[in-house]
Amino acid sequence: MHLTTKGRYAVTAMIDLAINQRNGPVTLKSISDNQGISLSYLEQLFSKMRKSDLVTGTRGPGGGYVLAKDVDQISMADIVVAVDEPLDITQCDGAQNCHDGKRCLSHDLWSELSDQLYRFLAGIRLGQLMRQSGVGQQRTDESSNSQFVNLPILESSTNVISS
Repeated sequence: MHLTTKGRYAVTAMIDLAINQRNGPVTLKSISDNQGISLSYLEQLFSKMRKSDLVTGTRGPGGGYVLAKDVDQISMADIVVAVDEPLDITQCDGAQNCHDGKRCLSHDLWSELSDQLYRFLAGIRLGQLMRQSGVGQQRTDESSNSQFVNLPILESSTNVISS
């Protein structure tokens, strides 16, 4: 089991949004350009995150998205679950019918691992992740006096379990 691009892209897009909303609503086009994520894919993800009350949208000129909650109130589990990313790694999706319609011998192991995965992601807040990695902190490039924002690729940090 591993997080799919849906979960990875949702987390990356939310970090980008959190960093750039200081100047007002952020367009999906901007996130798409910054992160190399398809605009149509972002539209699907943000529709789901809007329904989960993680973001709010504004239409028209100057419109875009902003976080609906403070960065310290949004967990990685909130984001991943909002985009319908499964965090249950049992073969039966928790229905206990994975072995010929009956509960398999290792069901409790996989169920507990699913719970641990959820608790792990629920314990990491968007703000915490940004602070730990230095994301969103504006720094001055001494050679050119220009401002830039450091946004690392989350590829390796979101691979939780591979099968």
